[in-house]
Amino acid sequence: MRTITLTTGPLLLAVLLVLAGAAAALVRWGALGGGRAVLTAALRAVVQLTAVSALITVVLRHVGATAAFILVMVVVATLTAGRRITGGGHRAGWWAAVPIVAGVAPVLALILGSTLVPATPVAVLPVAGILIGGAMTATSLAGRRALDELHTRRGEHEAALSLGLLPREAALEICRPASALALVPALDQTRTVGLVTLPGAFVGVLLGGAGPVQAGATQLLVLVALLAVEATAVLVTVELVATARLHR
Repeated sequence: MRTITLTTGPLLLAVLLVLAGAAAALVRWGALGGGRAVLTAALRAVVQLTAVSALITVVLRHVGATAAFILVMVVVATLTAGRRITGGGHRAGWWAAVPIVAGVAPVLALILGSTLVPATPVAVLPVAGILIGGAMTATSLAGRRALDELHTRRGEHEAALSLGLLPREAALEICRPASALALVPALDQTRTVGLVTLPGAFVGVLLGGAGPVQAGATQLLVLVALLAVEATAVLVTVELVATARLHR
C-alpha cells in the first residue's frame, strides 16, 4: 500500500485558520465560554507540534533521549491534570502524577515485554504518548467530578461522617459514582470503533503504508490498553481525593 503524506504549506495554514476561527466563533456565539481559549489552544498546538517535529528526529536516534522525552510528557500531563483538578498552581496538584504513572507504567511494560510492540524509540514514543494522554484525561475528569461532588453534596458527606463512617469511606460513598463517568469517553470510543470513528492509531498505520488488518490490530491493542490505563487512573484518583491528598 502506498504511503500517504499530508501536503504542508500555505493551503494547510489557511485551512487551520478557517477551522480555528470557526470553532472560536461558535464557542463565543453559543455562550460556551471565551473564543479566545480556542484560538490560544490552536496556536499552542501549532507552536508545540512545530517544535516537537523539529526535535523528534534527534530524540528518536537515542534510547536515553526517548526516555527523557517520555518523562517530559509525564511532567506536562501531571501539571495539566493537577491544574484542572485543584483549580490552580496548588502543590497538591503534583499528586496527579500518581494515577498517571500507575496507569501507564504497568500497561506499557506489558506491551513492550510481550514484544507486540518492538522496544525501539520510533515505536515506544507514540504508544507512550497515547497512553499518557489517556491517563491525563481520565485523571482530570475523575478528580474534577470527585471534588465537585464532594462540594455539592457536602451535607450528605457530613451526614455520613456523623453516622460513624471514616472520612475516606464517607468520601468514597459520595464521589466514586460520579468519578466513574470519566471512563465514558474511553468506553464509547471502544464500543463504536470502526462503526462511528477510525481512531488515530488506525489511521496512522494506514497512512504509513500498512494494511487494514495490521492497522486494526494496532488500534485494538491501543484501545484495550487505554481502558486498562484509564480504569487504573480513575481508581487511584478517587482514592487520592478520598484521602484528601488531591484537593482544592
